[in-house]
Amino acid sequence: MTFNGIFQFLVFLAVILLVTKPLGIYITKVFTNERTFLTRILSPLERAIFKLCRIRADQEMRWTVYSGSMIAFSLVSMIVLYLIMRVQSMLPFNPAGMANVSSDLSFNTAVSFTTNTNWQAYSGESTMSYFTQMAGLAFHNFTSAAVGICIAVAVVRGFARSSAQTIGNLWADLVRCCLYILLPLSILGTIFFVSQGVIQNLSPYQTITTLEGAKQTLTMGPVASQEAIKMIGTNGGGFFNANSAHPFENPTPLSSFIQVIFIFLIPASLTYFFGRMVKDQKQGWILFGVMSFLFSVGFFVTYSSEQSGNPIIGSLGVNQRQMETQSGGNMEGKEVRFGIANTALFATATTDASCGAVNGMHDSFTPIGGMIPLFNIMLGEIIFGGVGSGLYGMLIFVLLAVFIAGLMVGRTPEYLGKKIGAKEIKLAVLALLSMVFGILGFSAWASVHPDALASLNNQGPHGLSEILYAFTSAAGNNGSAFAGLNANTMFYNITLGITMLIGRFFVIVPILAVAGSMVKKVSTEPSPGTFLTNTPLFGALLVMVILIVGGLTFFPALSLGPILEHLLMNAGKLF
Repeated sequence: MTFNGIFQFLVFLAVILLVTKPLGIYITKVFTNERTFLTRILSPLERAIFKLCRIRADQEMRWTVYSGSMIAFSLVSMIVLYLIMRVQSMLPFNPAGMANVSSDLSFNTAVSFTTNTNWQAYSGESTMSYFTQMAGLAFHNFTSAAVGICIAVAVVRGFARSSAQTIGNLWADLVRCCLYILLPLSILGTIFFVSQGVIQNLSPYQTITTLEGAKQTLTMGPVASQEAIKMIGTNGGGFFNANSAHPFENPTPLSSFIQVIFIFLIPASLTYFFGRMVKDQKQGWILFGVMSFLFSVGFFVTYSSEQSGNPIIGSLGVNQRQMETQSGGNMEGKEVRFGIANTALFATATTDASCGAVNGMHDSFTPIGGMIPLFNIMLGEIIFGGVGSGLYGMLIFVLLAVFIAGLMVGRTPEYLGKKIGAKEIKLAVLALLSMVFGILGFSAWASVHPDALASLNNQGPHGLSEILYAFTSAAGNNGSAFAGLNANTMFYNITLGITMLIGRFFVIVPILAVAGSMVKKVSTEPSPGTFLTNTPLFGALLVMVILIVGGLTFFPALSLGPILEHLLMNAGKLF
């Protein structure tokens, strides 16, 4: 590791720490309907939307109505996106003459963008028209991110309120989230990206003559506006197939660094929002500290692994074993503009959050370097996590940690002064098991299905890692991939689409049910025997629960994939 790489990491953490409190306070004001510096400008538009859509912001919902409204909204918007792709050749803003998207790919993509996964089994510049990108995909970049934030807000209300019945109004939350948070941040982000050289136009594709005299087609399009919400909303779906490794999406090292900042911007701030809502700021900082610790460990393992490189190098062939470290580290699949440190930082952040944007190819990482992004997603992307999903995912592990602590001290588990009963623990376990089934169940099927195996680019443990990463990314609503797998097949489009739905809604509904149960309970003052959850001791326990649950669940699969590949690589064998 180099001083430059460590310095980048420390600057990144410092920036995230600096923005967490002010943005967290702002988010709190938005969702408690307090006055902000944008209220005077946006409140007339907010009232007009409420009136047009007949939203009664003061009419709150029980958790059943809140979750039902969320599912209905997601279903309708998913169908609309599916239809747009199926008839895009007849729609405007299609200068490249893109054909209609196939039925299975349209299903996969509609599910992907609705669930905030943004998995892309296609090349954006050769598949989607400008209209589809703007009216379809970019729209869902806003709404799917907003839904995640709204769910987190509703869950926090469930923990914060006492002896209540309701957890908010989904429609009012959606409007305020898009209007006061996502839209202003995206406008600022778009202006910044344009200043860095990200393109933003509706021009036809340009054909140019290179210095060698060959003809080359340059893709145009409204990229900067989509890039901003792609990162701020932890969406990750790129305008181009190369995603944030493409110079039209990510032209400079500064733009790459800011993109990583955008990934953690809202998830980190939501931890402060949580502490403010439950009226105990230490609770929020404990969650922030746990997330920061796990993120730091993951970054340094990835960075050191990539910097160490591959021991199988040499001019006489890749099978000749050399004792020295690979010169300069493993640069395969990495942009020379960014280098190993920035790529490791980007890969760790994008898989800690449910973003999935990449500025390097994870399939080209060393086995351990590729395992960390994979393991990050397996943990449920709760290390800051996606916008909203990271916070409510972390609260699932908090309930388990509190339950274990209660068993150790011989008392009924308590969190924030509320008793945690069997119902809440069962719902938390159901949410975790749903994701586990989506990952391991479909991965096992794909590892023996002829159509699935035909899509592999590599055999052996690396091939298993490609399959495992695909279904982990889908279940975790991440969207990044080991790009060696050809996922644009009927088998993968359907199975990955189903996995995305499981990873989204089979987690959201149980955690909303937990919120609905918690909101009815009476908060009590801590007694001398209460296990405090706002101390470093509880933070350490929470880290152990996260690692043990993730390790025991997925270690066998990881042993057959990246861990075995690492051992074989050191023995002189590649795949």
